[in-house]
Amino acid sequence: MSDSGAPQKTAPYLRWFDALSPNGRGIFLVSAGSMMLVVMAALSKFMGQKLPAFELVFFRALIGFLFLVPLFWRDPLEPLRTERHWTHLSRGLLSWFGNSAMFWTLTHMLLADAMALQFSRPLWTIPLALLFLPEKVPMQRIIVAVVGFAGIWMYARPFTEGFDPNATVGAFGGLCAALVMVTVKRLSATESTRIIMFWYSFYNVLFAIVPAWFVWVAPDWSDMPLLILIGFLGIAGQSLMTRGVHYGDTTLLAPLDYTRIIYSSVIGYFFFSELPGLWSVAGMALIVCSSIYLVISEKRKK
Repeated sequence: MSDSGAPQKTAPYLRWFDALSPNGRGIFLVSAGSMMLVVMAALSKFMGQKLPAFELVFFRALIGFLFLVPLFWRDPLEPLRTERHWTHLSRGLLSWFGNSAMFWTLTHMLLADAMALQFSRPLWTIPLALLFLPEKVPMQRIIVAVVGFAGIWMYARPFTEGFDPNATVGAFGGLCAALVMVTVKRLSATESTRIIMFWYSFYNVLFAIVPAWFVWVAPDWSDMPLLILIGFLGIAGQSLMTRGVHYGDTTLLAPLDYTRIIYSSVIGYFFFSELPGLWSVAGMALIVCSSIYLVISEKRKK
């Protein structure tokens, strides 16, 4: 099925996919997308030993953009016909802040910890709703959000010798991701998925150029295959996740997305010799449980 809803003939090697139930398709796509994004994060952490985080953000954005350009070979001017340039611009800026925060935490924290902080974005929907939306937020959801923010507090451990300011960077990335979700919902009312992705990638490249220039470290030619793979996995993984949510039930798929933290813990242990401490595990549990509750309760409310 295409984005426009018109039926398309399925290739023979994909007939097994059509035989699955809608939830089965969603589970498969979200699981595959989650694994791609975790591998991308692990490769980014590995490359972060040689290249600065801002440079990795630039390469991921540039390579992802180059993968998108061929989609417009029949009509190269299609992206320019949008009437929502300012919304695309604001979304691109927020995305760049969010991606920069993500890559910073990937290169400065344990892989599982950085991944857990990325999932703090549902927590930010509560204070954003209280500040900018006229609707009333139930006290139960406010309490759950407070519990989730307590998990972030555990990561940061302020006022102790183990204070880690990188956790606040990860939380800021979650805030940017929450704002991006609001912007994308507004854009999706009038824009196609590929137009949204085009301007997302374009502005990420644009905003990433200057900070990458100031910290630039020339990569070796042997680094290019991994950098290309990082960009490809980022675009492909996000696309599979988005498509999977389209097929399946959010209440079923939302907890499945959080398996990325489990994958990250395993990869971090075997490839980076990382073992999260007690504070990290406690903070991770609070963030994950509260975020899953907020996502599922929001879906049921709708």
